Amino acid sequence: MKSITIKGSQRESVGKVATKALRNAGKVPCVLYGGDKAIHFSADEISFKNLVYTPNIYTATIELENGEKINSILQDIQFHPVTDKILHVDFYQLFDDKEVTMNIPIHLTGTAPGVVSGGILRFPNRTLRVRALPANLPDFINADISKLNIGDKIFVLDLKTDAYSFLNPDDMVVCQVEWHVPLKLLKMKKAKKVKKAKVVKVMLKEVKLLQLKVLQTSKKIS
Repeated sequence: MKSITIKGSQRESVGKVATKALRNAGKVPCVLYGGDKAIHFSADEISFKNLVYTPNIYTATIELENGEKINSILQDIQFHPVTDKILHVDFYQLFDDKEVTMNIPIHLTGTAPGVVSGGILRFPNRTLRVRALPANLPDFINADISKLNIGDKIFVLDLKTDAYSFLNPDDMVVCQVEWHVPLKLLKMKKAKKVKKAKVVKVMLKEVKLLQLKVLQTSKKIS
């Protein structure tokens, strides 16, 4: 997993007055846990831009003024309820021989045949809880959807690997391709004003229209 360096200064005073003074100076009070003792330090608020405001996941290398470098992960972060400014950050120290747990984003690869045929891709779970040694933590989890037809699903079990383990249930759905049901038809079904045969007829008509649009788009691109 890629790492981002956070340059910090150790804090001698951790009281409310000192903490307020740090924030007024554009600094963020932080604590590093996991070692023999907690390390209190502060860092420039701008240092957290690429670590916090991104869909990607990174480890953090805390670089203190005395030259000490400590590998860690972001454990907790507090924001101001009105301004959304970062108020406090907690880190957890990494050790090469100790497993850690992180939420890792899922990247979908390929094009689902079911979507080309008129289906809709549902992607309800975009991260998975992963437990692994620091060296085995992935930047993201690949999920290949190139074989998904309408009605097919990818489960957590399908993504299992020897490098790390998932803490999510094996039968949890990661993504799936469903029939495209027009909003108008859903309303009719709820009102019980349409028979099953008519539902199928309307759905097939919608699929044909979508296939035609896909064909027209392909011709324009080519």
